[in-house]
Amino acid sequence: MADASAVNQQQKSGDSGMWFALIAIVLGTFVSVLNSSLMNVAMNKFVAVFGSDINTIQWVITGYTLASAMVIPMCGFLGARFGNKTVFIYSVAGFTLGSVVCGLAWSDSTLILFRVLQGFAGGFIMPIGMSIIYSNFPRDKVGTAIGLWGVAAMVAPALGPTFGGYLIQYYSWRLLFFINIPIGILAVILGKILLKDTPREEGLKFDTTGAVLSMIFFGTLLLALSKGQAEGWTSLYIVSLLFIAFFSFLLLLWVELGVEQPVLDLRIFKNAKFTISVISGSLVMMGMMGGTFLTPLYLQNIQGLTAMQTGILMMPQSVAMALMMPLSGKLADRFGIVPLSVVGLSILGIMTMELHHLTTDTPNHWLNFILTIRGIGIGLCMMPLTTAGMMAVAPQQVGNASPLSNVCRQVAGSLGIALFAAIMSNRQILHYQHISDSVSVDSITANDTLSMLSGAIYSWAVDMATASGTAASYLAGFMQREAMVRSIADTFYLSAIPAFLCIPFVFFLSGKKKSPAAKK
Repeated sequence: MADASAVNQQQKSGDSGMWFALIAIVLGTFVSVLNSSLMNVAMNKFVAVFGSDINTIQWVITGYTLASAMVIPMCGFLGARFGNKTVFIYSVAGFTLGSVVCGLAWSDSTLILFRVLQGFAGGFIMPIGMSIIYSNFPRDKVGTAIGLWGVAAMVAPALGPTFGGYLIQYYSWRLLFFINIPIGILAVILGKILLKDTPREEGLKFDTTGAVLSMIFFGTLLLALSKGQAEGWTSLYIVSLLFIAFFSFLLLLWVELGVEQPVLDLRIFKNAKFTISVISGSLVMMGMMGGTFLTPLYLQNIQGLTAMQTGILMMPQSVAMALMMPLSGKLADRFGIVPLSVVGLSILGIMTMELHHLTTDTPNHWLNFILTIRGIGIGLCMMPLTTAGMMAVAPQQVGNASPLSNVCRQVAGSLGIALFAAIMSNRQILHYQHISDSVSVDSITANDTLSMLSGAIYSWAVDMATASGTAASYLAGFMQREAMVRSIADTFYLSAIPAFLCIPFVFFLSGKKKSPAAKK
């Protein structure tokens, strides 16, 4: 009896240590995601501070994204060679040091350089953190652990725009980076104390050719996707990037399938459940990023809200996602992945389609309600879909599966934004032409509107010719605004398609439930 009691006490102690260790991973994930969301509201401030232009300053975001995506494929090798704990701690430490130098930047070029270096360090945090969870937690607790870890990824974007806007408005832009320092230091200390060392494999040979090809492929592909709308999809710059990405991908396939220790173990895709999970997760990411891209455009360009007001309005959606993350793990254990994912995907798709009804004067409380319900749908389906695939691979393959899953979702998110931006732009042009064609020269309504505007402007003590010209420009602005809101509504409608496409894939993720006897 005493021995059994001691064993139970030891098991409880191990379980509590395991959950405490999760805090370090959550903090590391939180600080990296928070930093990215803080940058989205700071672009105009950076332009003003450094006397730069928006195209140059966009590299503060683009440079970090490219750098982090380029190093993700190396996670599997580094985790196996040096241990996941070591890689995680050094990654968070490097990210924190990057925050220090970014906060000390004295020009746009130095800020971009430091952000790229920060991206090289921070790119390991999420995939390595995920590998640690899947490796260290018992299979029956992984769903809950991943759900809690996912809270950090959802809460950070909720706080980012509001918190970033507040810091910029009342304090200094440098605090956007310095705020990461205490969180990063705490994550490093807790990781050092609480995380368990993982076995290291000696004698591993680094796949240099595969690493270089994967960096070229993901770097050029993400750069093309992020700059395609601005540069023009048929421009020499974008076509060249896509050309390089395509042929580097073919070479990457050839190299990785022919070496014993590939940097990206593409053979994992032979696992049908993992492959379906990656496809499903990527489709959800595309749909989610569509909303993340379109909602701020609508709120700021159509309704004239500030970045901080936009962040406050979008916060309930992120909070709903964060609350559903840990619940979804428990619900999936009880009801199964298929029912939960189908419900979540259906909610995501239907609520996204509802946003097709947006107009220039849509009440914010209606939009907030739809977005919050939509966030519940995302929270229900995102983590179970990911967990199903990762649980399907062998424990020794988790270190290679996690980077593959992460980088695929990152590419899917960038592809979603690029695709929906192109659709919105094309629909805006079509709607503006349609509105212009429907307003004829002898339209009584148009002439009455112009007369009313001209009279109002003329009363401001300007001459009639100036008043008429200003009135015509105002009317064109109204038409452009109406065209834009219609294009956003159309794009929301189309962004629901990935969620519905995902539903058939989910049924292939079902597995036989263990009987009560088996569980014992």
